[in-house]
Amino acid sequence: MPIDLAARSASTIALSAVCALAFFAMAHADTAGPPPTADAAPAAQATPVEKPVSSVTLAGHGADLWWADYSPDGKRAVTASSDKTARIWDAASGETLLTLAGHDEAVRVALFSPNGAEIVTACRNGLAKIWDANTGKEIATIDGHKEMIEGVAFSPDSERLVTASRDSTAILWDAKTGKRLANLKGHAEWLSGVEFNHDGSLILTSSSDKTARVWDGKTGAPVATLEGHDGLVTSATFSPDGKWIATSSSDKTGRIWDAKSGQSVKTLQGHERAALRAAFSPDSTRVVTVSSDKTGRIYDVTSGELVATMQGHHKRLIPRVMYSRDGTRIVTASHDKSASVWDAKTGAHLAKLVGHMKEVDGAQFSPNGRSVLTASYDRTARIWDLGSVPGILPE
Repeated sequence: MPIDLAARSASTIALSAVCALAFFAMAHADTAGPPPTADAAPAAQATPVEKPVSSVTLAGHGADLWWADYSPDGKRAVTASSDKTARIWDAASGETLLTLAGHDEAVRVALFSPNGAEIVTACRNGLAKIWDANTGKEIATIDGHKEMIEGVAFSPDSERLVTASRDSTAILWDAKTGKRLANLKGHAEWLSGVEFNHDGSLILTSSSDKTARVWDGKTGAPVATLEGHDGLVTSATFSPDGKWIATSSSDKTGRIWDAKSGQSVKTLQGHERAALRAAFSPDSTRVVTVSSDKTGRIYDVTSGELVATMQGHHKRLIPRVMYSRDGTRIVTASHDKSASVWDAKTGAHLAKLVGHMKEVDGAQFSPNGRSVLTASYDRTARIWDLGSVPGILPE
């Protein structure tokens, strides 16, 4: 089955843990800079959708959820929980299909491979496990990090796996056997995330040492160091076409970099507090950043100019953001216990996904873009039917 890289962007990107994001937010909560300049693009005005969006609740975990991921075909979901397990769910009914048990501490990440055959889980104690996604059988235990794993990513062909840790290293593994292939050493401080580029030839890491680094996707050899931020690099991501890299930082900015040379080409300004994450549109022409200032900002990649601001609908920091596969919608997750859906062109607010009782840390579109999967500290995940309210989905 062909792999749709745009559809998988949210689940193969660096998955830095929310405790790191919260740290960035708190560290800069009292250092808000000046307001955006007068010529910044104004926030789009729209009447919020009042009718509740219907949802299916995935209940059964015994502790808070850190992440949830759709399978490539959208028929299943996997969740990671502090109850030391991951669960596989039927995305239509919300029923538990399999429980992945075997970790000794909290599971921070659970991720389907691009071909849907495997799942990787990463634990607070630095161990990761590879599982058969159909049977739930453990395939291999990955033991190589000395501290907690903050990010994991599969290569597009599902053959390799990379983990990023607070021990300042990343490790490349054989995704079928768990054999170590290469150590990625060079960062001076802990890593906040990791991902492969569109063809698996490069790996990208972000770090609290104020840099991101590019590595060879097969050998792990260093390729480039992205230097220029004045604060922690909270995320780093490749554009779908592979030409660009976007980073977000606690220095309140995002940056666009040339993926080949590693040179900074644009600085994305306007946030008043730490920028927590960046995401490219599927056509690589726009990038969105979200912040602990409770807003999202959409920029033109070529010019670096602000196109639209998403604001007024979240009351706390926004740790996650994702474009839909067709590029028409954006979803954000917030620690105000909600998620929101936005028009990706104008920044207009389309829907508020309300129902969780605690912070929402994960939010992603289904492959067909008709639903959103959220994960919350309230021990549940939810699948929201965007088609249940007119106007949320594009006509």
